[in-house]
Amino acid sequence: MERSPKTVRWVGPARRDLKTFPKAVQRRIGQALYAAQCGEEYPTVKALKGFGGRSVLEIVADHESDTWRVVYTVRFADTLYVLHAFQKKSKKGIATPKIELELIQKRLAAAERDHRERQN
Repeated sequence: MERSPKTVRWVGPARRDLKTFPKAVQRRIGQALYAAQCGEEYPTVKALKGFGGRSVLEIVADHESDTWRVVYTVRFADTLYVLHAFQKKSKKGIATPKIELELIQKRLAAAERDHRERQN
């Protein structure tokens, strides 16, 4: 029996931010998000360090010497929450900047609250 894709919920301005990305990047990220909805993992997805395991993931898309990222969580069986979409601008390695990690942490807490409320 085939399962239907998970529902996608956007936290904060993540969806609006994604729509500012180049169209080619939006397409690649859309494909990766759809794979996640279907329980699969796209090749450009990796676990985001500092969030324990593989429940918070990021899609990395390079385009014309820029890097774009979308962070989402699969902690919930029925819903995929997109937490953040941003262009990585730091030239100091591949690490996600601390300010971005703090924002992701806040949005993850908001997603957990939203999911709890929807269960009641």
